Amino acid sequence: MAPIPITIVTGFLGSGKTTLILNLIPQLPQTYKIALLKNEFGDVAIDTQLASSAAISGVQELLNGCICCNLVGQLGDALDSLRNDVGPDRIIIETSGSAFPATLAMEVNRLGRETGHYVLDGVIVVIDVENWKGYEDTSYTAKMQQKYTDLIVFNKWELVDERRYDECLDRVGDLELPIANVKSTKGRVDQSLLLGLDSALAKDGDSISGGYSKDKPVHEHSKDHETEVEVLSVNLVSEGDKPKSVNIDSLETFLLSAPKDEVYRIKGIVAASHPMASSNGDVDESAGPPPRVARYILNWAFGRWTFAYSAMTLPAPVSVASSTAETAVSNTHETILRMTIVLARGEASKWKTRLEKGGMIEQEDGGGFLMVGRVV
Repeated sequence: MAPIPITIVTGFLGSGKTTLILNLIPQLPQTYKIALLKNEFGDVAIDTQLASSAAISGVQELLNGCICCNLVGQLGDALDSLRNDVGPDRIIIETSGSAFPATLAMEVNRLGRETGHYVLDGVIVVIDVENWKGYEDTSYTAKMQQKYTDLIVFNKWELVDERRYDECLDRVGDLELPIANVKSTKGRVDQSLLLGLDSALAKDGDSISGGYSKDKPVHEHSKDHETEVEVLSVNLVSEGDKPKSVNIDSLETFLLSAPKDEVYRIKGIVAASHPMASSNGDVDESAGPPPRVARYILNWAFGRWTFAYSAMTLPAPVSVASSTAETAVSNTHETILRMTIVLARGEASKWKTRLEKGGMIEQEDGGGFLMVGRVV
């Protein structure tokens, strides 16, 4: 069984973590099961909302301490309880009191290595722009801790002037680390940025492309707010009648070369003749010995990735506009890669050009049709 992805959402009390989670739930498929592990006394009304949500299958609390510090030893039991009682597709850990979640992230990684039941998908820090004063500690130790932060969400920025928001950006810059950041829209951030791709989400075709379409733009509920991310849709279609594979060596080079302050998420389904190692060195050999072509789910998040076997088939390629002529794809051809790339604002054109130049995403033996389109 594939490990359960874990998303950590942290930030100080009142920063908007629970609101972020509540706004995430409606974006997910109705059959997708989330379990929540909370580490604070929450608002009763908010907890009721969470418990009554169809997407929240279980809520467990660890109280009277900080899960990043003195309660970290109880994490394994709490996760096992949710796994056994709920069987969730994903676990979200919501913790308060620490802007530096390194201890918690390392414990999740340790539990994942020892049990094979869990995998860390991302660490999100929510910052209340209206009230945040900056990091009290910008030492080397603080910088090492902050390397475990994948994404900073600036919340409540609508309540202040631009100068105040710029001050928060400067405080983040004090750490001199390339940390991805995004503004929320009244506590909402698109799920394609917050969550990677797992086997349950991949069952929904829209999830592979981030749920974006020409008819449903990101942040459609707030058209006056410029989107904080840009999205590319990538399809690779094979030539020939025999099963084809993506060139895994080229794909791995691409994943290694993507800076995490430019490329936030890469996720998709890949046909491969042999499994690529995940970034931690693990290799999923569930498909059997090579050279059998099998499908794998790729989930790249801020420099880390997993490459897991999937029994599902790839969806038919979508028609996307390319800088070259729009490519007509025959029904006899097979989609061997369908991928979504979520990038920082201003990066899509550059990465679209790089991909179209070749050498990053290609068929194992050459050939194939590569289609790269701007979605957002």
